[in-house]
Amino acid sequence: MNEQNNLQNRTRSVQMIVRATPEEKGFILKKMEQSGLENFNLYALKMLITGSVKNVDFTHYHELAKEVSRIGTNINQIVKIANTNGNINKREIEELKNKMEELWRLLKSSLSGLQ
Repeated sequence: MNEQNNLQNRTRSVQMIVRATPEEKGFILKKMEQSGLENFNLYALKMLITGSVKNVDFTHYHELAKEVSRIGTNINQIVKIANTNGNINKREIEELKNKMEELWRLLKSSLSGLQ
C-alpha cells in the first residue's frame, strides 16, 4: 500500500523506456558523468527536453571524398610514371603529396565538425 501511495505522489508519473546496447549504455553514462549530473533520470530528461538532433545530408561530402580519392589515384599514377622514366623532381612530388595530405585533412576535419 505504501508503494502505491508513493507512486500517486510523484510529479512525474509517466514512465518511458529506452533500450541500448552495453556499449551505448557505457557511452551514455560517460556523457552523464561529464555533465556533472549524478541522477540518470534527471540527465535523460534534460537531454531529451533541451538536446537537439542534427540531421545532416552527407551526400555532398561523400561525392567530395570520392573525387579527392580519384585525385590521389591520379597523383600516384603520375609519380609511378615519373619514377619509371627517371624524369622526376623530388621536391615537386613531395609538394604534391603534402597538398594531397592537406586536402584529406581538411575533408576529414570538416566531416568531423558535422557529427
